[in-house]
Amino acid sequence: MRNTDACLVVPLYNEATVVHDVVAAARATFPTVVVVDDGSSDDSAARAEAAGAIVVQHPINLGQGAALQTGIEVALRLPGIRYVVTFDADGQHQVADAEAMVARLRAGEADVVFGSRFLDDRTRPGALKRLVLRAAIAYTNLTTGVRLTDAHNGLRAFTREAAARLDVKQNRMAHASEIVEQVGRSGVRLVEHPVHILYTDYSRSKGQSVLNAINILTELLYR
Repeated sequence: MRNTDACLVVPLYNEATVVHDVVAAARATFPTVVVVDDGSSDDSAARAEAAGAIVVQHPINLGQGAALQTGIEVALRLPGIRYVVTFDADGQHQVADAEAMVARLRAGEADVVFGSRFLDDRTRPGALKRLVLRAAIAYTNLTTGVRLTDAHNGLRAFTREAAARLDVKQNRMAHASEIVEQVGRSGVRLVEHPVHILYTDYSRSKGQSVLNAINILTELLYR
């Protein structure tokens, strides 16, 4: 099924190696992909555009939260878009999971669907990453009042109305907790959906597996 009424929003920073393939694969199911190039120093933006994405560029690196907010604003201005999905550029997210999450919105189950890598055993993060993520989840649940099993998963799906309520101010990794907090405060209906996060040799070579988790926890503590 081609989800012509849904838009993928993809924050992008120095992912020239993989972003063309990620966008091309996603567009088979989600024809509309908005990529926000957050000040990349490589040819990420050109490769995303070559794969058919709508590309918006930040002149300097502002952070993933800022890129998501820009992308959501652009998506909501596009005609016919009823659903917005946040999706990573590094190949760790699965298009089939995004499609299943939008299907739950379309069925009226919820207004927001959060992806969770901890609802089944398909995702296998390392022990240190799992420990740090668990700590960040506990902190987010405590401070936001929203109970989730995976508060820092970048795969999320929103109805148009729910996406329009977001106003992300945390530019960097703490944006995930801010989104959870805003969703909880808005009173919209939310559910979690099991997703498979694929930790590839490429993502591990960039140090994302553990470093991002530690960055999340650090920013939360100093928020």
